[in-house]
Amino acid sequence: MSHDTYELKAEARERVGKGSSRELRRNGSIPSVIYGDKQAPISIALNTNEVTKRIHAGGFMTTVATVEVNGEKISVLPKDYQLDPVRDFVLHVDFLRVSADSQVTVAVPVHFINEEKSGIKIGGVLNIVRHDVELHCPANAIPEAITVDLSGHKIGSSIHISHVDLPKGVTPVITDRDFTIATIVAPAGGLSEDEDAGDAAEGDSEE
Repeated sequence: MSHDTYELKAEARERVGKGSSRELRRNGSIPSVIYGDKQAPISIALNTNEVTKRIHAGGFMTTVATVEVNGEKISVLPKDYQLDPVRDFVLHVDFLRVSADSQVTVAVPVHFINEEKSGIKIGGVLNIVRHDVELHCPANAIPEAITVDLSGHKIGSSIHISHVDLPKGVTPVITDRDFTIATIVAPAGGLSEDEDAGDAAEGDSEE
């Protein structure tokens, strides 16, 4: 399943530089650039509220969007965005120009299912090694997430990328090894963790 595409209206920027970027932000716009597909980069300005809403809605980096600049509609994939470290304010967005047959590299989030059918049911702990996995995907078929089925994995199990059914045309960026996505480990205090929890709360904070 992929996120639905959406459209953003943009204005071409004639002036580029720190001064004009600050002015844009004051006026409620975000300076952005569209690059790639063997064409010259285009500097644009986007509506801050629209972009911020899209980022907070989730799936921003895995959803192809259409940006309309001066009547031309361009298919793009967000590649990077910068936030102001203090105010959580979007400072800049980079978009990659894509076409239907483009291959793109995207970090796709990992979701885990059927925890109750694994060693977690008897007290095992899911230790997530990778919260997302970098994948090569067709631009028009980027998965919203990859799903890892934990059924049958016992305490001590390692779940590797080979355990995951990837959609057609989607391949991991790392190909030289069957890398680990998660492990199921025994709880720190053994399987009677509930009884130990009371003692730990007494203020014994040694590692």
